[in-house]
Amino acid sequence: MGKTRTIVSNRRRVTLSDVARASGFSPSTVSLVLNKAPLSRYVAAKTKEKITETAAHLGYRPDVFARSLRSKRSHTVGILVIDLADPFCTLILQAIERKLLPTPYLPIVMDAQNEPQQLERYLEMMVERRVEGLITVANWLLFDITLIEDIDDRRIPTVVVGRDLESPTVNSVLVDNEAGGYAAMQHLHELGHRDIAFIRGPREVGDSRIRWKGIRRFARDAGMRLSPTLIRDLSNTMGSISGFDGGLRLTKSLIESGERFTAILAFDDLTAYGAIRALSEAGRRVPEDCSVIGFDDIPVAALSTPALTTIQQPMGKMGEYAAEYILKHLEQSEEERAQPYSDPHLMPPVLMARGSTARNMKSRGK
Repeated sequence: MGKTRTIVSNRRRVTLSDVARASGFSPSTVSLVLNKAPLSRYVAAKTKEKITETAAHLGYRPDVFARSLRSKRSHTVGILVIDLADPFCTLILQAIERKLLPTPYLPIVMDAQNEPQQLERYLEMMVERRVEGLITVANWLLFDITLIEDIDDRRIPTVVVGRDLESPTVNSVLVDNEAGGYAAMQHLHELGHRDIAFIRGPREVGDSRIRWKGIRRFARDAGMRLSPTLIRDLSNTMGSISGFDGGLRLTKSLIESGERFTAILAFDDLTAYGAIRALSEAGRRVPEDCSVIGFDDIPVAALSTPALTTIQQPMGKMGEYAAEYILKHLEQSEEERAQPYSDPHLMPPVLMARGSTARNMKSRGK
């Protein structure tokens, strides 16, 4: 049996002096070029090219910490996730990191775990560490808007993904919830469903109110009556599976009520999965006996059996927009950053019709 060898690399960090010796230029010239100092505009283009090529060949990487001390810039972007266990956040976070990867800005991710006090502490820590921008990936958690506005008062570009905080100073990017509610209702109507049960989000959450507005608008357009006895509201309890638990409990109450319904329109995908569990336990098949539609299009939605019909939030695009917004505003002057925001940036929703919805066979001939 051969001996296992441990290889230890003695390679040291490549310095500016190394690049200067290899390129044949002075350390001061090399420093101007590689640090992109204002005076580098006076350095000849061929000299810049030679220095840059030499640095790349040697594997030179700038000392970001030393540079930040000199420039008094941290080159960090804070990303505060309200609940990292929420699958809604995953694709958003991945898109943000992809956008920041080729830039000199380092993302610092913190998970508030649905705790308002932890959220407040993390915001304080990000300010203490001089983050240059802040992205908050929100969910149901109701937090004090002044916490975020205080960050903006420090001239730190800030954007909230997934929630409209209705603030004149904090930008938001989210899906067009009213259009999403309208599309979900239209889909069920086209399949012949008229007796539809609704599991809305917590009453305090703006997304739920706006989606309900879209649902009611379609009902008016189609001349449908929404039965008050088929409407349930999730409680504002926090937790990564609170939507599932709420969907399970409220669907059981709908079944126990004895009211007739052929479809359930759920607040989000986790709520829809809770509804499907309750229907299955009651012996009702999805979609044969009851169609179910969710909202979000979390990664598992296309993989479950049946695959979940849902209204897709373009989470990747929302994350990209947030990162691009921060990068753009880091290049602006303080006066430009101080301009008020008018409306949130709305992304169009997309209906993903899958196996959890089907035509209501009893509607034939109507």
